[in-house]
Amino acid sequence: MSSFLRSAAVRPMLVTALLAALAGCSSTAAPRTTAVEASVTTKAVGYLQGSAVPDSLALVPAPPAAGSAGFALDEQVSREARALRGSPRFEQAHRDAELAFPAGANQFSCAIDVDVDAVKTPALYRLLERSRIDASAATRTAKKHYQRARPFMVNNEPTCSPEDEKDLRGNGSYPSGHTSIGWAWALILSEIAPDRADAIQARGRNYGESRLVCNVHWQSDILEGRFMGAAAVARLHDNAAFNSDLLAARKEIAAARKAGLHSARDCAAEEAVLKVRPASAL
Repeated sequence: MSSFLRSAAVRPMLVTALLAALAGCSSTAAPRTTAVEASVTTKAVGYLQGSAVPDSLALVPAPPAAGSAGFALDEQVSREARALRGSPRFEQAHRDAELAFPAGANQFSCAIDVDVDAVKTPALYRLLERSRIDASAATRTAKKHYQRARPFMVNNEPTCSPEDEKDLRGNGSYPSGHTSIGWAWALILSEIAPDRADAIQARGRNYGESRLVCNVHWQSDILEGRFMGAAAVARLHDNAAFNSDLLAARKEIAAARKAGLHSARDCAAEEAVLKVRPASAL
């Protein structure tokens, strides 16, 4: 047999052996991670970087001084909010304090009437998680500069989240990061689901008011938190990745509506509880 023929005869056997070896390796290799799974397991980062993050120290005034009319309102609202301790509204404030994902992704589930899921609605999940980081960062410079004491540090009364108090003591109260996040989400979700805009924006307001009921923020913290949330969203609209996720999230919401999907929460009960608010809150 010529060397050419011998080589041709050996080739199929080599290919067969190679395929068998590869099959053996694949049976023990780690399963391939999909793009969606990676977005869930990878630590999220904001869309905004560096100077693109709004500078709260440049944008908000100093917090109300002791003895001022502004601080008198802060104290009045705080008294009214603390009167709700032990009520269903206080329990809701505790639930609203949770921002860690995946639980945090569904804070507005009733408002949009869709459950947010990292696999079923990956773009919306990613949009909320990344914008949360940006809206929080937008409050950072003023928080660090003013280091305003939180209400529970002044009145020595309980909060709705005692597990957070140690960290909260070292984190300035003004402006409110939770409120900035909630208002940013309200504005973003109102674009994604304009048919639910009124419910979404009402949720944005009462999400911030939960911080009053929780005894961890003053009224003026909440007002400037809303302002910084809006500032963050304005910057986000100049970010290509944000706009891409915004478009994809709209399609996910539209698909959920078409499929007849709704929030799994008891939204009627939540809505009733959230109507309770400090009378003097703005």
